[in-house]
Amino acid sequence: MKIDERDHKLLAFWAVDCAERVILYFEQNHPQDNRPRQALEAGRAWAHDEIGVTEARTAAFAAHAAARNAEHASARAAARAAGHAAATAHVASHARHVAAYAVTAATIGSNTDASTEHDWQFQKLAKHLQPVVFPDEATT
Repeated sequence: MKIDERDHKLLAFWAVDCAERVILYFEQNHPQDNRPRQALEAGRAWAHDEIGVTEARTAAFAAHAAARNAEHASARAAARAAGHAAATAHVASHARHVAAYAVTAATIGSNTDASTEHDWQFQKLAKHLQPVVFPDEATT
């Protein structure tokens, strides 16, 4: 599915919102490491036209490096979600990975049922963008 610039930015905002819901699982375990939080800020800044794609990608790479250093699975997944949220600025399909990693972080970090997090994600995403993130279940 091809999306226009406006929808790309909507998708980036949604991706940041999803990752922000689980970032605490990283921050609780690594309070001194702000790379995933900076990735969220970069994703949002890109969607507001405050930074370019290159800066967002740099923040995404840093968040993924933080994920590699994380010992806890929920922290790793949360940092990956943040990295993919920033990377959505580069390629919209990264939003799909945000959703998956956020579900993983939530289910491991708080014993949340996967369907609870997934349902929140699905409901918050604009209907016409659901096929981008959830191609197997979205109806347009």
